[in-house]
Amino acid sequence: MFSTSLGKRQWDSTWDGLPREIRLLILEALMQDGCTLARLATVSREWQTDLERYNFARIKLTPSRLVNFSSTIYRNRALVRYIWFCLELDEYDCTRCAPVHEMLTGVEWEEIFAISDTNNGPITTVVRNLFSVLSTWDPNSELILDISIYSPSDLKHWFKYLTFVPDTTSDMLGGNGIKRTILDKVYDDPQHGWVAGFRHSAPPTAAILKVFHSVMGEGPFDSERSEFQWWDQLPPVPAVTSLLLRQQNRRRWKPGSLAHMFARFPRLQEVHYEPWREWDFMQSYTDRNFLYLFGSIQRFNTNLKRLVVFENFNQQYPAIMQRFLLREDLSKCDSIRNPSSAISRMVALASLKLEHLTASFIVDASHFFEINPSWEWPNLTSLVITSKLLAPNEDSVKIGSMLQTAAAVAIKMPQLETMEIWNGRKGLAALFKYHAFRDIQQAIITWRGTWELTMEPSTIKAWEAVVNQYGGWRLDLVQERLDKAAIKSHGDAIYYLMVSNQVIRPISLQQIRIEQKALEGVETV
Repeated sequence: MFSTSLGKRQWDSTWDGLPREIRLLILEALMQDGCTLARLATVSREWQTDLERYNFARIKLTPSRLVNFSSTIYRNRALVRYIWFCLELDEYDCTRCAPVHEMLTGVEWEEIFAISDTNNGPITTVVRNLFSVLSTWDPNSELILDISIYSPSDLKHWFKYLTFVPDTTSDMLGGNGIKRTILDKVYDDPQHGWVAGFRHSAPPTAAILKVFHSVMGEGPFDSERSEFQWWDQLPPVPAVTSLLLRQQNRRRWKPGSLAHMFARFPRLQEVHYEPWREWDFMQSYTDRNFLYLFGSIQRFNTNLKRLVVFENFNQQYPAIMQRFLLREDLSKCDSIRNPSSAISRMVALASLKLEHLTASFIVDASHFFEINPSWEWPNLTSLVITSKLLAPNEDSVKIGSMLQTAAAVAIKMPQLETMEIWNGRKGLAALFKYHAFRDIQQAIITWRGTWELTMEPSTIKAWEAVVNQYGGWRLDLVQERLDKAAIKSHGDAIYYLMVSNQVIRPISLQQIRIEQKALEGVETV
């Protein structure tokens, strides 16, 4: 063994002497230069060991691979940290990408939209097999399970810009090439609305409904109760501590089903849930199911520490879905989402024992802060929520009142480090941020937005009361103005507002901005 001395520290120049992070960086650099894993593994037993750690840390799992997964992974399953489980649905052709209702019988219509089978068997069988396999893993593991459900045909028809990729952290995004790959493509498919790289006609409503349909909405269960009973008989999976359901899943898991799915993960500590909003009268029904989901989380997922919910949307879709008759929208598709006050309060209740909560567009801060006076958040360190009130055309008195109420609630959060209230859509971005720096006994309130908000003395006084509970702290105010023209979507708003990176998965934010870029010039509401 060879080592060098520098002062009192010994630097081991062997492979094992390098920090694990450095070893992985070297291996990644070699693979990017074209070296194969097989060639690298022959260098030494130490390299083989590190390559196994690298190779097995993140795994893509499909239904076809699930059959022999237990035997193939058994020796190395302790190395697995992340599983991307891909439920690939059957492919479909142009006769099914945007079906015409009038040309089909009711049964045929349901068959075209039904989501009950993958290309390797029924969803129920595949999910049962997954839970059965993972239920045997070390119950003290800390496994991230990322579930995607899509058809490879989704990006071959009307929605060319869609991508289905594994989750990545923000520091991994630079090298994946997803943005460059998508934006460099020139789509030319007039049949599906694309000419010379630009969308010249909107997709039919049926095409949108196709990719946003409910999972197992038409079966195999004859009632909601029987589906819930099916979920409840699945074996518990204590190895899973983090669950990702990202926005690239346009197919909708029913919130009630998710409540029973989540309950099968008894050690669940972190959930990232990025559903899409509804585009018709189904929103009120889905909202009732959201109440059921968040009520279930509050009762059964008692180990949960971090809950991130981001209800995604696209401002082009309401312009397509709305059908007006005498100024009344028959589709019941709101141009801008109106969050349910009941859901906001249920999410607040579910957050009482959390350390981190982020809830975007599915709640409104003005409702969230209407709490029971006895509620307290002893563990909460960060809170990020949205509010429709943060818009230049809203009543400034109501905005001030909401921010003062937020300060009163912050006093009930003794560990709070950051609170962010924000809003964003095309042409609009706004962020109110409270950040406490305990090491220097200082707090900063930041207003960053596409318009200027005047902080009333009563609002400043309310937040001074938050700081004064620590004694001797200083409160500073910062105002920053953003260019309205730069905000082309809510994705741009998140980016320019510099909202906490926990508000949405970094890869999801990139996909949202890619979609917005691909649809530039398309009508919005």
